[in-house]
Amino acid sequence: MNNKPETYILAIESSCDDTSAAVLYNDKVLSNVVANQKIHSEYGGVVPELASRAHQQNIVPVVHQALKMANIGKNQLSAIAFTKGPGLMGSLLVGSSFAKSMAQALEIPLIAVNHMQAHILAHFINDATQMMPPFPFLCLTISGGHTQIVKVNDYLDMEILGETLDDAVGEAYDKSAKILGLGYPGGPMIDQLAQEGNPLKYKFSKPRVGELEFSFSGLKTGILYFIQAETAKNPNFIEENKADICASIQHTIVSILMDKLGKAVQKTGITHVAIAGGVSANSEIRKQLKATETTKGWTTYIPKFEYTTDNAAMIGIVGYHKFLKGNIDAVDVKATARLSVEKE
Repeated sequence: MNNKPETYILAIESSCDDTSAAVLYNDKVLSNVVANQKIHSEYGGVVPELASRAHQQNIVPVVHQALKMANIGKNQLSAIAFTKGPGLMGSLLVGSSFAKSMAQALEIPLIAVNHMQAHILAHFINDATQMMPPFPFLCLTISGGHTQIVKVNDYLDMEILGETLDDAVGEAYDKSAKILGLGYPGGPMIDQLAQEGNPLKYKFSKPRVGELEFSFSGLKTGILYFIQAETAKNPNFIEENKADICASIQHTIVSILMDKLGKAVQKTGITHVAIAGGVSANSEIRKQLKATETTKGWTTYIPKFEYTTDNAAMIGIVGYHKFLKGNIDAVDVKATARLSVEKE
């Protein structure tokens, strides 16, 4: 017998440069609207002030569209969930201020959500095509700002086993793309070009750090020096070898991730393994993780593409599970730029 209440959660995500709103009926997504900010491509990265201004312009129409697509009125909402952090402070404040105002106006509960927990719990969105992992499981969380191996004990109980000491994997992709003149965001461009190249053509050194720790700053520097040295000898080096360079960079990055993940499985004995975050959309990471089902006997969980990048549906699923537990926040809850995945 199912005693869970019927809930409609409006979720708002504004941690970086995407304004998103979603409506969930219990754990099912009724709508998930995302407004992208194209202007940042001109600057080779996200400009915080421009991002917060764009959120202010986008948030009302995005929320309106999410409610319209879900075919519900705002008075039917059970609670409003929003991203508390981590993220860009100006961007977070736009979403949190809107959520607080709307929750107060409707006199319904407010739920603050950890953005990194949301990436992981996107696996629990009730979707016929998506398999949900059992607890405990391991999750490799990879994005522009984070690289972590997390042991997930329960919906809101997570433990970091290892993380990057410096740069995140997404930053390594974007910096490498910038060196090659590919533009921003660079990860998808490198992934696309890598399909046509030889991944073993060029060797890049891997960092020597702790067993479950990551470091990408040295790799970025190594790629930069390699490109500088080769273009000094041949000004057309990048253009003539672009696919091989991209394939070799991707091969190095993915092998670092998979090596660490293998050590985490060995150390914990947990063979249910998921990926989450924007970089989990990468085709090679998905391919290599899926292959472990045959080569290592792991059971793997790969999110749908629409739940990999920043979106409000993942905020909503955390909001739903917090709502079920009665984890409601006061209106004076503060957004925060830094927030560990271990904290609610």
